[in-house]
Amino acid sequence: MPEGASRLPARQIAGVTPAAVLFDCDGVLADTEGLVNRLVATELSARGWPMDEAAARQAFLGMAWPDMRPLVEARTGALPLEWEDTFSRRITELLMTETLPIPGAIGALLLVAARLPVAIASNSSRRELTIKLQRLGLVEVFGARRFSFEDVPRAKPAPDIYRAAAAACGAAPADCVVVEDSLAGIRAGLAAGCRVLGFARDTPAAVLAQAGATPFNDMATLPALLGLC
Repeated sequence: MPEGASRLPARQIAGVTPAAVLFDCDGVLADTEGLVNRLVATELSARGWPMDEAAARQAFLGMAWPDMRPLVEARTGALPLEWEDTFSRRITELLMTETLPIPGAIGALLLVAARLPVAIASNSSRRELTIKLQRLGLVEVFGARRFSFEDVPRAKPAPDIYRAAAAACGAAPADCVVVEDSLAGIRAGLAAGCRVLGFARDTPAAVLAQAGATPFNDMATLPALLGLC
């Protein structure tokens, strides 16, 4: 939790235990946002769009590679056709050694998964998502219920990925809770018809609430928010 942030009380969301819980990855389970944002800032600064880690986060948080490309090209000119693949490979090399969990996230996830179906839905590529789950020891927790932007027609903020995740859990979206940290992800969850919990680690709780999520800032409180303890 950021220094000076107030602790939000753990109150069950809408007073109803969900049929399934659908997790984002970066910033919710994997503490990788800073890593990716630093690389993006370095890459784009070298291409003539000066930015630091904070600016990269503000510009691209929760965004899939195909949706980043037109924004980058508007500022730097045409990118090589292989840019996304090349840059994604650079990121995966770092993910293999530097992926760490969000504090409290793994324990909370395992408590939830022991009681309810869970799925993961990320705007990462399939390869990046697989590496993160391997590093965190979560491949078997999610099994086949893992989705990247490459598995659906449209990335977040479109609802496709959360609808697919809910279906994989055998649940209607209206009976699912999404756990997200980005505005794009919150919009995707709400558009899919899910209830959304917004993890207020880096994004202020008020911003997440304004987007339509129920904010919380301690992953250890997640089971209680879901009515599981």
